[in-house]
Amino acid sequence: MPGNALPLDLDAYFNRIGYSGDRQPTLDVLNALHLAHATHIPFENLDILLGRPIRLDLASLQAKLVAGHRGGYCFEHNLLFRAILEALGFAVKPLAARVRLGHPTVRARTHMLLMATVANVPFIADVGFGGGGLLHPIPLVEAQPVRHYAWDFRLAREGSGWVLQSLSDGQWMDLYAFTLERQYRIDYEVANYYVSTHPDAQFTQGLFVQQATPEARYFLHSQTLTVDRGPDGETVLTLTDNAERLAVLAETFGLHFPPGTTFDHRPKVTTTYEEDRV
Repeated sequence: MPGNALPLDLDAYFNRIGYSGDRQPTLDVLNALHLAHATHIPFENLDILLGRPIRLDLASLQAKLVAGHRGGYCFEHNLLFRAILEALGFAVKPLAARVRLGHPTVRARTHMLLMATVANVPFIADVGFGGGGLLHPIPLVEAQPVRHYAWDFRLAREGSGWVLQSLSDGQWMDLYAFTLERQYRIDYEVANYYVSTHPDAQFTQGLFVQQATPEARYFLHSQTLTVDRGPDGETVLTLTDNAERLAVLAETFGLHFPPGTTFDHRPKVTTTYEEDRV
């Protein structure tokens, strides 16, 4: 990956995600790596709430997500995953999306995803959307539902672009909209700076930790832990104090912090702005 002096440690990465299979650029390998990454490295914004910068260079990504056994959000996950795939010989195109999730406004392109091509067939790969995201790559084909264990996804066309949707209560819900325009590191650096420092950005306002498995999806927002088991229903637990939250971070997400750690850093500058209406 251009601009990174540190060699990529494939063995350390594979150990981190519990993968010991083939390393050829095939669809089976892409599927296996995608699932292993998504189910072993959690989605989280904790460094922002600890007052730490989010670094996107490969050395920092490996130190945090691999050696440090931490998680991250989309730029961290998908930049690392891109480096891994390209090292194995996959053709990868970095993309950007506007997250929707029910929002009626046009939002900035603050989500990173990938298009990986295998045997001339393009697939959308995204290990950085959190617990509600893809567990396997999805072929870039319009209106073809795919099931990832208990959860269904599809891609819809919207003008010259695409929308990733998930099935929720019998209705297709937009997760994010994207085009196939290649993105560059500076695009992600700018978006990363906004989402990690702007006082109006979601990730500067509260704690978000998520993890998906084939059996359940786990969402920790502030003091509320939600476990979605698909057809088996959903459970919601309200945590009583910070010590209990630290225990959940360790036991549910594998994120270990010293006793007494709090996540209360917030930007001090306040601004207002008007989003474009759809």
